[in-house]
Formats: sequence, structure tokens, C-alpha cells
Amino acid sequence: MSRDYRLSNVTKEYLARFRCILDEMRCYMTTAELTDSISHNFIVQMIPHHQAAIEMSNNILRYTTNIPLQEIALQIVDEQTQSIEDMQAVLQTCSRLENCQQDLYLYQARVNQIMHAMFSAMEDARADNQINADFIREMIPHHIGAIAMAENALQYDICPELKPMLQAIITSQEQGIMQMKMLLRRMEG
Repeated sequence: MSRDYRLSNVTKEYLARFRCILDEMRCYMTTAELTDSISHNFIVQMIPHHQAAIEMSNNILRYTTNIPLQEIALQIVDEQTQSIEDMQAVLQTCSRLENCQQDLYLYQARVNQIMHAMFSAMEDARADNQINADFIREMIPHHIGAIAMAENALQYDICPELKPMLQAIITSQEQGIMQMKMLLRRMEG
């Protein structure tokens, strides 16, 4: 992430909050209490991931006057809030489905790769005084991480209640990425 001394005070405030959100997400995702259930592990790592998206969206909503970006951010807040509620509702049931040690190891090894790539891409996202574009450059790797985590979990034996939620994450995040890329192209001219 650029640390240009010419950043405006508004940009500095925006980026400072973003960095706090990123640090909190990294902490909660990497220290989540994991069990012998991939379903449980996905949920307890995805909830802080979704919470970060909500907080990132609320952060940009404090500053942006770009109507299409406001709509995207509000959609993220709505979808991810509902997804968190849905996952919390099935957590206890899904946690009962246990997986073998080899699957747990392979699943978590891939999650760790995904998280490392996502955290790095978000941290290294170009920052300038165009905070609307900054948000998009930060959120796209966040969405890519959610898609990769959901696709990874779908390769294993997970509780049936969780499967449609993972499909919904993949679909909504793919659509969100397309919307944000189109908007970013317009912003960058």
C-alpha cells in the first residue's frame, strides 16, 4: 500500500480505518478456534471475513458521493449481514459433522494459502487520493478470497445446510467483482 506523504487528510483517515479493519480481520481469521469439522472451521473463519467487508463498506460510505459505489457498498452490507446470520444459525448443527485428519490438514493448508494471498493483495493495494478506487482495489481481493475459500470447502464433506450458502457466496462475490471492475474502469478513464 502506498504511503505517499501527499495523501489528503480524508484519505489518511479512510486508509487508517481500512488498515485497522484489515488487521482485525487477519487476527480473527488466523486465531479462530478450529475443530475437527471443516463446516465449523469455514464458518468461524468466514464470519470475521464478512464482518470486515461490512466494516470496509461502512468506511467508504462515510466518504463517498459516488452513487454506484454507494449502491455496491450497501449491497455488500446487506448480503454479508444476511450471510453471517445464516451461518450463525447453522453453526451448532454443522459443527457436528467431523472430517478425517487428512482432509482437515489439506483444507486448512489451502485456506492458509488463500488468506496469505488475500491479506497481501489487500495490504499492497494501490492507495491514492481517489478513495473510491482505493476501496475497489481493496475489496476485489477480499471477494476473491471469499470465492476461493468457498470453492475450497465445497471439495470436502460439509454439512448440507452450508452448501447453498457457499454457492451464494461464490455467486454474489463474482457478481460484485464484475460490478466493481466495471466501475473502476470508468473511474480510471
